[in-house]
Parts: sequence; structure tokens; C-alpha cells
Amino acid sequence: MNLSAELDKRYTRDEQGAREAQRLAEWIAFGPMVFQVSRLMVKFGILELLRNSENGMTEQEVSQATGLSNYAVKVMMEASLCIGTVKVDRTTDRFTLSKAGWFLLTDELVKVNMAFNHDVNYEGLFRLEESLKEGRPAGLEHFGDWPTVYEGLSQLPEEVQKSWFGFDHFYSDNSFDQALEVVFSRGTKSLLDVGGNTGRWALRCVDYSDEVEVTIVDLPQQLEMMRKFVAGKKGAERIGGYGMNLLDGQSQFPQKHFDVIWMSQFLDCFGEDEVQSILERACQIMDEGSHLYIMETFWDRQKYETAAFCLTMTSLYFTAIANGTSKMYHSDDMARIVEASGLEVEEIVDNLGHGHSIMICRKRDH
Repeated sequence: MNLSAELDKRYTRDEQGAREAQRLAEWIAFGPMVFQVSRLMVKFGILELLRNSENGMTEQEVSQATGLSNYAVKVMMEASLCIGTVKVDRTTDRFTLSKAGWFLLTDELVKVNMAFNHDVNYEGLFRLEESLKEGRPAGLEHFGDWPTVYEGLSQLPEEVQKSWFGFDHFYSDNSFDQALEVVFSRGTKSLLDVGGNTGRWALRCVDYSDEVEVTIVDLPQQLEMMRKFVAGKKGAERIGGYGMNLLDGQSQFPQKHFDVIWMSQFLDCFGEDEVQSILERACQIMDEGSHLYIMETFWDRQKYETAAFCLTMTSLYFTAIANGTSKMYHSDDMARIVEASGLEVEEIVDNLGHGHSIMICRKRDH
């Protein structure tokens, strides 16, 4: 198994002592409590109060400042002390913010992940076991009767949509600047954006290049959201849409030449058989002048172990909520599917934005 140097150190040998391992096991057992109390310590403003206090605060002072009962503050502060997001002075009983609490309060990635897990995943993950056994997103039924989350995305409650798109956009947007340089280094004039979502990448492309024409392939209902989003923005006249259900193996891509076929944070939305079907159909419209770019956060190529942790946990969202069959892929698995689809990997560019890689593929000579 391919692993980055940092992941190799963490995942190939067990160096924890017995007490540390036992604490981790109990942390896992009480995981839902850890998550919810930490979320509420942020929501109720307690961590921010501690950060802004010069000498920390007592439980009574926190109660007065927040309007919460002494009991509510006490159970949360004691739990947070054991979690590690706050510290206490034994002499004065004053609580202060810990380093972990600071990250919980200020780190944008932590904020995005917490909102995503609470609003999108939390209740549905109760049915993870069912999803794993049946290969379907049983947890999605919490929101509605759709085969996948993508058909129902436009109908999800507003707060859930906000957290879903916040999660999706945070990861992708931070890689766009570097990705544009990679994609347009070959003089790209025509680009097929497969799974283009709301058109954020397409807008960046037409802003970056005055010549490029972008066609977005997505579900018809998603294209309606895209058209509303791009309307009136610079270069919108060079963005077109092509309605297509990519899960229908008989549906075909536009039968014309594209310099670049772009798939960003897209193939992780499908199981392996579906990925191969999509890539095979993409391969059919490619010629010697075409390249297919797959931008994904491959968990095995992460520079930092924390990122790999976040990504493998996100795979369980796909299991229970999104579609029941997809995941955040290991790059070896993706390369294997690429090869089986009639393509070959020409190059992989790593460390874009928050852990993205671009797998550049071309049609294999037969």
C-alpha cells in the first residue's frame, strides 16, 4: 500500500502505551458526547469568552455571561476539561482555553467539518451499519426519499445545504489557484467540467482565460442551480450546460473535442464500477490532444496525518448519506480504475490547497 512518509510513520506500527491506548478506546466509546459538548462550547460562546479573558473564568462567571444555568455550565466545563479543550487552575478554579480549544474555536477547517458533521451526517450515521450491509445510503432517509443525496441536494433544508456546500467549497476553493496554473499550462481552449456543481470552477476558468469555453455536465436540476449562480458574472456567456445522469451507463458525453476533461472532487461520489463506467465514456470522446484531469484528496498522498484522518472519516458520509458505495479514494485504487478504462496516468501533481492532487491522464495507445 502506498503511503506518504508521515502516514507510514503513523499507520504501520503501534507505538502507543497501554494507558494511552485505553484512553483512546474510551474516547471512541464516548465520541458522540465529545462531539456534541465541544460543538456547544463553541455555539454558546464559552470558548470565545475564555479566549478573551485575561485570567480565565470561573464556572459562575461563565454562567452569568452566557445566561446558562450553573448546572449546564458545570457539566460542559467538566466534560471539556477531560476532553482537553479547556484547562483549570487548581488554586483559583478559573478555566482557560487550551491549544485544542483554540483550534476548535478558530480553525476554519475544523468549523467546516463540525458544521458538516452536525447538520448533514450526525443523525443519519445512526444507520451506518445498515448502509454498510445493504450498500445504500440508509441515513439519507432522515432527509428524504432519494436514491442519493445529489438528487435531493436542492431540496435539503437551508441550514443543511449551507453546511454541505460549505464543506464542499472549502476543500475545492483552496486548491483552485494552483489547479488553474496546472490546467492552463497546456493552452487550454475548451474544457468539459464533469460534475460542475454550482459553477464555481467554471467561473474561475473563464476569469483566468479570456479564450476558454466551459461546458458543465451535471444533473438537470443541478444545472438550474448553476445557471442562477453564474448569471451576470464575468464570463458567464462562455459557460454552457449539458444535462446528463452520469449513473446511466447509456448516457454519453457531448460528442466533440475538449482539450481538457475536468473532474474535481467528483469521482469520489461514485463506487468503483460507476467510476470506471464514467471514465470509459470520457475516454470515448478523447483524442491525442485531450487530457483528463482528476483532482481528488487522495488520502494516502497527504502530507499531514490529520488530513488523512479527516478524509477516511469522510468516506463514511458517502456510505451512510451520499450514495452507499463511494469513498475518498487511495490513489492506487484510482490509478487501477483509470488503467481499466482505457486511459493511463501521465503525471500526478500533489500538495495543492488542502491536500489535493491532480491525476493527469491521457488515452492509452492501443
